[in-house]
Amino acid sequence: MARILVYGDSNSWGYEPVKGTRFPTGTRWPTVMHAQLGSDWELIEEAMNGRTTAFEDPIEPFRNGATYLPPCLLSQNPIDVVIIALGVNDLKRRFSLSAYDIASGAGRLAGLVRTYATDPSGLPPHVILVAPAPLSRLSHLSDMFAGGTETSLDLKEKFEDKARELNVSCIAMGDSISYSDLDGIHLDAEGHQIWGQRMAVFVRSVMTQKMPPAIG
Repeated sequence: MARILVYGDSNSWGYEPVKGTRFPTGTRWPTVMHAQLGSDWELIEEAMNGRTTAFEDPIEPFRNGATYLPPCLLSQNPIDVVIIALGVNDLKRRFSLSAYDIASGAGRLAGLVRTYATDPSGLPPHVILVAPAPLSRLSHLSDMFAGGTETSLDLKEKFEDKARELNVSCIAMGDSISYSDLDGIHLDAEGHQIWGQRMAVFVRSVMTQKMPPAIG
């Protein structure tokens, strides 16, 4: 059985943009993906609201993805595929990060996977970087993400560049879906279904792809 780890933020956790509750199993995109992949796969959901790629949040503690990833990997090994679905929270005004900075944070996580998740022969899992979609209409989050919309437009290019540099796979969320206009940063239920199905197709392609890794 192959094991797949989704390391993400509120969109992987399943944050519902109207009520702020959590979408149930079967609606969240990681579980949609898992259902499509089938019983030969085991899903590990490791997602947290507000998580960044690799940056300390001065307001919300314990959100640095680079701090928690190593113990997560060590506790969950063996792992065949790691999906890193982070970067939206890095767009918050208080971080003042460029698209290059955010992609570099995601790249640091890919490096941690290669260090802490090797199999007994020394081979690391397949790594998939998910480039966040451009932000939609921000409504009540406009102050928190001021300037983030412009930066988000460059994330696809920078994430793909980083993936090629590190020889890992990358897929751009914005090529398939948009965030809900209810808050501009979260997927609605339909978005979760579409993205989960798209990710299942991409994971299969990654597992059968010869070098170089897939960019989708």
